[in-house]
Amino acid sequence: MFIYPGMTASSLHTSYSASGFGQSLGLGSRQALIMVDFARAYFEANSPLFANADGVRQAAVKLLSEARARRLPVIHTRVAYDPTGRNGGVFYRKIGALAVFQEGSALGEFAEDLEPIANEQVVTKQYASAFFGTSLASLLTSQGIDCVLIAGMSTSGCVRATGVDAIQHGFIPVIVQDCVGDRDEAPHRASLFDLAAKYADVRTSEDIFSCL
Repeated sequence: MFIYPGMTASSLHTSYSASGFGQSLGLGSRQALIMVDFARAYFEANSPLFANADGVRQAAVKLLSEARARRLPVIHTRVAYDPTGRNGGVFYRKIGALAVFQEGSALGEFAEDLEPIANEQVVTKQYASAFFGTSLASLLTSQGIDCVLIAGMSTSGCVRATGVDAIQHGFIPVIVQDCVGDRDEAPHRASLFDLAAKYADVRTSEDIFSCL
């Protein structure tokens, strides 16, 4: 089971492991990298979604470069709403900060050095999961992908939702630990623990690429 930095072998974690949680799923036979919502909104201090996570962005730049060098399929996701936000439904109403993703907003653009290149797919979404209401599952299936490496923002939101939906669609989800971030450490750590226990493997980029 994934243990985040500073975690001790408490009765909770012992209990989870003893009950069979946290089994490793491996890396499958063909992997794709999903770059979830690496928008400027998470990295610019004037944004309501600012996460102060430039270290995550820098790690993600290296991850993306390595994936491209290894010719892994890369899929980027972005969030976009019409000016009314109606295509975001109740979710848009719940989180006022999502207004930064209205079409045309500079904060909705891809973060520096994480922009897609010509041969990479971009999936536009309105909800947390990259799978919900999109063609992502069929896109992966058509390429014979059985494992998705998931990086992005934020850990407790769109990354978590994408990991949960990935396993429910039959893909092995691997959360790239050093390439996901959140606006606060507490939900970040709690989400990684929960994902590793029930829905995904959580591994560093170095560990992943050493095994591919």
